[in-house]
Amino acid sequence: MRISLLDYALPGLPEATGPRDSARPSIVLVGLPGAGKSALGRRISTLLGLPFRDADTEIENAAGMPITEIFARYGEPHFRDGERRVISRLLAGPPLVLATGGGAFADAATRAAIRASGAISIWLKCPLSVLIRRVAGREHRPMFLNADPADVLNRLMTARHPLYAEADITLSCNDESLEATTRRLDQALKEYRAPQRVPVGLGDRAYEVLVGQGLLKHAGGLLAPVLPAKRVAIISDANVAPLHLPALRAGLQEAGFAIAAELTVPPGEASKDFARLHGLLDDLLSAGVDRQTSVIALGGGVVGDLAGFAAAIAMRGLPFVQIPTSLLAQVDSSVGGKTGVNLKAGKNLAGAFHQPRIVLADTDTLGSLPPRELRAGYAEVAKHGLLQGEFWQWCEANGSAVVAGNASALVTAVVESCKLKAAVVAADEREESAEGGRALLNLGHTFGHALEAEARFDGTLLHGEAVAVGLGLAASLSARLGHCSQEWPSRVISHLTACGLPARITDLPRRFTVEALLGRMAKDKKNRDGKMRFVLLRAPGDCFTSADVPAEAVEKLLRDEGAA
Repeated sequence: MRISLLDYALPGLPEATGPRDSARPSIVLVGLPGAGKSALGRRISTLLGLPFRDADTEIENAAGMPITEIFARYGEPHFRDGERRVISRLLAGPPLVLATGGGAFADAATRAAIRASGAISIWLKCPLSVLIRRVAGREHRPMFLNADPADVLNRLMTARHPLYAEADITLSCNDESLEATTRRLDQALKEYRAPQRVPVGLGDRAYEVLVGQGLLKHAGGLLAPVLPAKRVAIISDANVAPLHLPALRAGLQEAGFAIAAELTVPPGEASKDFARLHGLLDDLLSAGVDRQTSVIALGGGVVGDLAGFAAAIAMRGLPFVQIPTSLLAQVDSSVGGKTGVNLKAGKNLAGAFHQPRIVLADTDTLGSLPPRELRAGYAEVAKHGLLQGEFWQWCEANGSAVVAGNASALVTAVVESCKLKAAVVAADEREESAEGGRALLNLGHTFGHALEAEARFDGTLLHGEAVAVGLGLAASLSARLGHCSQEWPSRVISHLTACGLPARITDLPRRFTVEALLGRMAKDKKNRDGKMRFVLLRAPGDCFTSADVPAEAVEKLLRDEGAA
């Protein structure tokens, strides 16, 4: 009868069933032989007041034989299976510091188990010269038997470093004292902030929105678990690429990704047309993409819409990743799978639903936004506040901090907006609900899209600015139709104005005619049976769609608000 490591894996420890119910996570140290996982693990465990365990020692004690003998008798696949079970059971217990064998984190199932446990994984990254000195005398280990340690370590670095890059923290190690490295590790743990994860529940197409700081430099490790292959094509724009593409490229390459193409388009809404789309498709195919090549959108809403549409139709569908770098894209357009281009008749009238595999919202990228762009993105945050209710109160109290670039306020704005949008998208992905549903996310957009289209997408009116004016108009229309008190249009307009946004047609730098705006609204995607549909509100948290809006009421509102 063949022995299984499962049979002797640490009796008395709980079975692994998922993340532990503990506010304090375990610490898992990973890295090549000689990285110092055990020595550093003992030091940091004492400092943190946590027990220390060495996975290899636990396996040997439980099996009653050295690892070399386990390998010799049963082979590596059998050992890795048992190793994963031992690690999972250890992490299912109370918090601890765990040093793993060099090959543990190189196993996909073990990496997944560590992630699922909620532990913080730390890669101790050492240069070859340090490792060679430290492994002297370890010739009994299976990998070093009858082999040159330098050759073995070189080979392991090539194979395992891209996998270790999936760890939560990378700590570069050198010849400094163990005490110094322990202090740096302690500081890294104090500074570490795991990204907040917002699930978008779409069955077998479900994905997560990750929100946090410093995600670009760790992009490869975050993307690897959810993509079919480590091969990507990046689409950005000429403004964003110089700012953020180097960090993304380095983050991908650290995890062993091949970049098939880096493509850029001119910034601005004018790039969302069929000519630009055609060029991108030609460039992607010329770069040799296949159906396992993922398209990454690095930029704002324009890049996300355009790259997403290209991914949706290239080779009948390529995996897609959103890495939004504008506030507007992080809180709205990157979530939900809407992609498309503009037509002469209006905005986003040609496109497809194509959900991303993951969204990385690195709030550090918002620091590079011009103030006007940041303010424009806040309009979508305010919209989500009006839709959600309680979040509107937060907006009124913290909107000024968001547009001022406060890091904490920005993270909250993005997370709460994504939570709302994820819930709506999960319930009505393709906007097919007879009433309400995903259409509610268009609050302010019937007016806003008409203003944008009439401005010819020439940059004089940003999407968020048009939405802000649209929110003011939607609130005013709701009050005129008797659905809400006059308090609400006043509060909405006052808040948007206080945040530096236009909230009325007269706030805009150009003039509009009633006839032109009504003509644009008549072609809105939300219309049904030839009737315009509006999203109206009774109060924050109580919004609804309606086609029962007299055209004369809309016309009078537009005239009263400044349209000619």
